[in-house]
Amino acid sequence: MAATHPPHVIALLYEAYLRLQDVVLDAGRTYDARIRPAHSAVFFHMEHDGIRLSRLAEKAQMTPQAMGALVDDLEELGYLRRVPDPADRRAKLIEFTERGDEALRVGYTAIDDVERRLAALLGEDGLAELNTTLGRVIDAF
Repeated sequence: MAATHPPHVIALLYEAYLRLQDVVLDAGRTYDARIRPAHSAVFFHMEHDGIRLSRLAEKAQMTPQAMGALVDDLEELGYLRRVPDPADRRAKLIEFTERGDEALRVGYTAIDDVERRLAALLGEDGLAELNTTLGRVIDAF
């Protein structure tokens, strides 16, 4: 009989991410059923004062073409707009609309709920330790 190995930490982190992301995505879909999981790459990496498409794609580790398609989609849905970049009028900045700001508030409310649930599960000290440990992992890699 083959020995079973416990799941690798990468698999556990990924599974935890997917489950926690689902809570936030469910809140987004409740707000607007047209929100797709792929849109989270835009919401997560946006900069509130605006960002160029190339930088947004770089932060999300996506091609500019793929990110452009997501931005186009969210612009059509009314969450984003493109405006001239004051530093270079030939370039465009992507920024949130009022609807985008509202969607962010919905997302942050869902994230706060996830953190409350994690604190209830792990305790305040356990949640603080998890944050510290994940921060160390991020800094190390």
